[in-house]
Amino acid sequence: MTERLFFTHDHLTAELEVLSCTPQEGLFAVTLQSTIFHPQGGGQPFDTGWLGDSQVVRVTQEAERVLHYVDQPVEPGPITARVDAQRRALFTRLHSAGHLIGNAGESLGWMPVKAHHWPGECKITFVRGEAAQDVDAQAFQTRIDQWIAADYPRHMTLQDNTREVGFGELPAYACGGTHVQALSELGKVTILTLSEKKGALSVRYSID
Repeated sequence: MTERLFFTHDHLTAELEVLSCTPQEGLFAVTLQSTIFHPQGGGQPFDTGWLGDSQVVRVTQEAERVLHYVDQPVEPGPITARVDAQRRALFTRLHSAGHLIGNAGESLGWMPVKAHHWPGECKITFVRGEAAQDVDAQAFQTRIDQWIAADYPRHMTLQDNTREVGFGELPAYACGGTHVQALSELGKVTILTLSEKKGALSVRYSID
């Protein structure tokens, strides 16, 4: 099982341990004892970066292992890992913005059921709760603007391999993704469109 250091820390560089490196799909699949790289999943794209001088071009989750696909082989043993900071920052902001939109929907009686935090295609999907209100984009926008202005800090708990992430007084969600330390780091979050079809409400958003 690969230990996910990003569950408890925001490190973008670390000294890690290479357990194996095998040729695969024209690249080299590297298993580490622990990792700072987020694999694709939970609605968030994978990190890229470097293991030593080898470029990490894709990161995936396979059973209990995180696999790091690199362009050059690496030797077993200690290695310096670096995450692409600009890419990570973008995905982190998009993911945290998605949590806020989930919180906004819940405050209006809608239950979030699906999230997609990819650049240019960010969307949170809700279903009606018992107290669902009629909503528009401004109802969501007002709430997230207020919470960002309040600069709520992030809080995380990790128990029995279940990790929850929340901000300030807002409800936390079970989540394995990366998140900003405080909401002021989000910048401007914009609700783009709302659409309801067959009882599901889709809220599309972007960040500046």
